Amino acid sequence: MFRKPRKRLLWRMKREIAKVKMEFAKEEFITKGKDLALNLTANLDSIQSELNNSSDLIIRRFGLGGSRQDQGAVVFIDGLVDKKEVEWSILRPLMLKEAPISDKPEGEDRLEYIELSLITVGEISREHQFNRIIAAVLSGKTALLIDGSGEALAIATPGWEKRSVNQPDSEVIVKGPREGFIETLRTNTALLRRKLGDPGLTLEALQVGTRTKTEVCIAYLKDIADPKLIKEIKQRINRINTDGILSAETVEELIEDAPLSFFATMGYTERPDVVSAKLLEGRAAIFVDGTPVVLTAPFLFIENFQSPDDYTYKTYYGSMIRWFRYTAFGISILLPAIYVALTAFHQELLPTQLLITMAAATEGVPFPGVVEVLGLGVIFEIIREAGIRIPRPIGQTVSIVGALVIGEATVTAGLVGAPVVIVVALTAISSFVTPSIVQESKIIRLGITILAGFLGAFGITIGLLAILIHLASLRSFGVPLLSPMAPMHLRSLTQDVLIRAPWWMMFTRPKAIADQNRTRQKFYSRPGPPEEGESEENR
Repeated sequence: MFRKPRKRLLWRMKREIAKVKMEFAKEEFITKGKDLALNLTANLDSIQSELNNSSDLIIRRFGLGGSRQDQGAVVFIDGLVDKKEVEWSILRPLMLKEAPISDKPEGEDRLEYIELSLITVGEISREHQFNRIIAAVLSGKTALLIDGSGEALAIATPGWEKRSVNQPDSEVIVKGPREGFIETLRTNTALLRRKLGDPGLTLEALQVGTRTKTEVCIAYLKDIADPKLIKEIKQRINRINTDGILSAETVEELIEDAPLSFFATMGYTERPDVVSAKLLEGRAAIFVDGTPVVLTAPFLFIENFQSPDDYTYKTYYGSMIRWFRYTAFGISILLPAIYVALTAFHQELLPTQLLITMAAATEGVPFPGVVEVLGLGVIFEIIREAGIRIPRPIGQTVSIVGALVIGEATVTAGLVGAPVVIVVALTAISSFVTPSIVQESKIIRLGITILAGFLGAFGITIGLLAILIHLASLRSFGVPLLSPMAPMHLRSLTQDVLIRAPWWMMFTRPKAIADQNRTRQKFYSRPGPPEEGESEENR
């Protein structure tokens, strides 16, 4: 009875294996590519055919030095190159100067003369494979082909539109730099270079996506970052086998440690100063062309509660603000569950006067507390999502008016009690204090609230223990996500977790990340006036 299903399974397996073999053969052919022909017209026809005679493909044929016999052509995509750069640095030198006359004026020798003596662009590479020329043209370069030469010049003449460097909306700070990454990769790496002038800053480029050919860049400090970490990141990126990479979030999902966990195991930021600080701690950054978001690894759970403002304020205020974030996160995930547990199971824990007030406020409400909290929470999320998606001028108005009108109407109609509105509003405000973990907090809040509705405080305890066990099992590129709390490292806890220590006390890097090069600065560099008889130079 199992013979037919077995044959069908074997047939499907053979078919899938054949498909994989065909894909590998196709990939090998594309990687290998074919060489350019010596005939200019044949090469141009091949380029037009490969790009399907696209309307934005520009091919400009010309004669070298005004000669009609020595033919050349430039190929580029309209909108991706700077046309003035093409005209002044490529066409003018080649068309207005006399054709090169030497004892070896033909083929590759002529192309070498043009490269060394005529083209005034800084970045030039010589290519002989047809597919590499196509890739160069599609990436914003200008291809120069000469009749009789089996090679071509790929000349960097980028000129696409890009937005200016501004402060990112998602990471607004009070003090500190106002710069943020944009969608252009080289602009982003330049912003990082301007922050970190260390020659040890290494940028390694990779290409991901069989169709999009997206450029991905790995940045790290060579003498600080762990070589095993960099090797692991490269291996994970090279294993990506997809046709398109359009955002950094796609790369994150394809290389993260725990793809089924709702907790992030990679950090993200849009600020060059944040990336610089993380690289100085021994982390690596992953830039993806076309997106302003930069990924960082390894990532620690405690980073969700850190802000650049913590390091621009004085130590005492920075530490106090960080504890406010811890408190806000606790409120955002536990307040609805605590309200449900107290009203449904543990009324004896409430003061008598408060219990009477709450009972009077919820009198006549037809739903239990857990349904009230979950229903109003869903309504708030719908209003918030609508405020984000609709045009900005009316988005804030819709959010505020919608929340006020719906909240007042539901209380007046007796569908929910006033205490539930207060609980949901306070929970929503608290969740926005830590925006980097707002998605995780919503999932945790939903699960713990449901457990509290069934089991009360016992359900809350079970939920928190399950989350803690799950967090303790997660790793980010080999580093425990809960480090330095588990495993505990006291110096790191007192340096940048429990408090934000003064800069002169942060003389070591985090042990879990940069164990091979932990010295950040001279031990005990406490500032102060020089002692009597001691000059500033001798201190």
